[in-house]
Amino acid sequence: MAGPSPMWLLPALATFFSFYAGDSLDEPVPDVARVLEEYDYIVVGGGSSGSVVAARLSEEPDVTVLLLDAGGQESEFSEVPGLAGYLQLSQMDWQYKAEPSTTSCLAMVSNRCNLPRGRVIGGSSSINYMLYVRGNRRDYDLWESQGNHGWGYDRVLPFFKYSEDNANPTLAANSDFHGSGGYLSVGESPWRSPLAAAFVEAGVELGFPARDVNGASQTGFMVPQGFLRRGSRCSNARAFLRPARLRPNLHTALHAFVTRVL
Repeated sequence: MAGPSPMWLLPALATFFSFYAGDSLDEPVPDVARVLEEYDYIVVGGGSSGSVVAARLSEEPDVTVLLLDAGGQESEFSEVPGLAGYLQLSQMDWQYKAEPSTTSCLAMVSNRCNLPRGRVIGGSSSINYMLYVRGNRRDYDLWESQGNHGWGYDRVLPFFKYSEDNANPTLAANSDFHGSGGYLSVGESPWRSPLAAAFVEAGVELGFPARDVNGASQTGFMVPQGFLRRGSRCSNARAFLRPARLRPNLHTALHAFVTRVL
């Protein structure tokens, strides 16, 4: 009996490459050939936060910025959402493991779970499952009450909105919590199982509201958004660093493992 035909791969590949090759600003972040003797700013780690910090600092043309990252470039595979699980324990993952536990990770070898962390430009935003979830207001307000000035929810919300380019017109119209035109592309998956809508409808039947997870309240049922651009992963490196890649004052050194800061 003949096996399944490989022809089913052709539509999937065509769809992927139409997404992947369609952005004129979407070239890889260049690896600088030679670093300068000194810089105004050196950013250690080009992950979810370092990508943003380096790109924002380099908007000022009179300063020089060096971004150091222990990993290399993102790959075509990391931009395919369905392959996120295969990126764990790859060369793009630090391959950390939790300590042995008697209360969790009981199905794992030696009771140790994997703790995926991105060792790649873009950090964990380049290997995770792309959920766009900011968190709860009370966490931010608690951090500020503990002495972290500027971390209150009302202080950080404008920066979330400034960075966001929400593809859902209904959510984007809610300017109290969302933004459009920012660097980070946010939206729902272009395909979802019918079960997704069924779960939300079931929650509503039980008396729970259908919510926006990044809105005023998180209690309820919802179809989550992810950081996606035309169906592919929009990591923070893709969102913030790639558009800044040609700035002469921004240098990125890949495979640069920092051991100490002087």
